[in-house]
Amino acid sequence: MVMKAAASKSRLGSRGRPEQSRAAILQAAVREFAREGVAGARTDAIARTAKVNKALLYYYFKDKEALYGAVLDQVFGGLTACVGEVLSQDLPPREKIIAYAGAHFDYVASHPLYPRIVQGEMMGAGRGRANHLERIVKKYFRPLFGRVAEILKKGQLAGEFRHVDPMQFVPSMIAVIVFYFTSAAVMRLMSGKDPMSAERVAARRAAVLDFISAALFQHPSGTSRGARQ
Repeated sequence: MVMKAAASKSRLGSRGRPEQSRAAILQAAVREFAREGVAGARTDAIARTAKVNKALLYYYFKDKEALYGAVLDQVFGGLTACVGEVLSQDLPPREKIIAYAGAHFDYVASHPLYPRIVQGEMMGAGRGRANHLERIVKKYFRPLFGRVAEILKKGQLAGEFRHVDPMQFVPSMIAVIVFYFTSAAVMRLMSGKDPMSAERVAARRAAVLDFISAALFQHPSGTSRGARQ
């Protein structure tokens, strides 16, 4: 009887452990959506991976689209919280932009499946299916863009940054941060080594920060300057 009670207590497939059950479903959904996309993802596969019954999945999320929306909120909400801590610090523009880029990189490196989900949502926009892009842009993209653009403005006024158009520079900076992870399979084939090893991720991080600073920083004389100079 004691063993049965313990087993029952440890199961996620009930409404008695809502936070753990919901977290397990979201974690399984991230893997399924990253691998199969929205159209190919199956809620029964998500429930099976999360070790919950399908009825419980629908108890927390009314349908697959609602679950996908929750996954997007987890992806972008987590990023906003992560980089928001850096952007709230009282730092000079140079330090703050590099700290932001480093925090963004570290977040993606810690969640390597997230870029696939983001890429899928971008590519799926406008194909006729229900999508969340407008909501994501309003809730996450615009506020984050505004904060980073403000750093660029302050750095330019202080003579620390070259003059750049935020609408061009910010997407380019994010692309440099994220592309390595979306192309990890190609990098593996090109190098014959694991691009996600701790050593190679650290090397990529250093290269990303050097690239961004070389593209943005300038000497008092007005010439550009890289991170290592």
